[in-house]
Amino acid sequence: MKKFSYSAFPFLAVVLAVMVVMAAEVRFSNAVNCSPAQLSPCLPAIKSSSPPSNDCCVKLREQRPCFCGYVKNPSLRQYVSSPRAREVVKSCGVPFPTC
Repeated sequence: MKKFSYSAFPFLAVVLAVMVVMAAEVRFSNAVNCSPAQLSPCLPAIKSSSPPSNDCCVKLREQRPCFCGYVKNPSLRQYVSSPRAREVVKSCGVPFPTC
């Protein structure tokens, strides 16, 4: 049976530290900037009966983690929960959250 070499410990500590930093960078790079202004490509579809643009659908998918925050915000609730907004979200194939 081989004995554990403590001389390898500094190397393992560095490798572990690098892995933690890399994981944190991936998590932060995937973070969503919750900004209702990001949904501006959807305004034409919400204001009319026109179908949503591809840009609108992309933004809806990106902003999906933010929907509950928008629904809970009294200033935004009437816009994001309107029947037409729900139709746009549905036509993009994005599930509307139950908050």
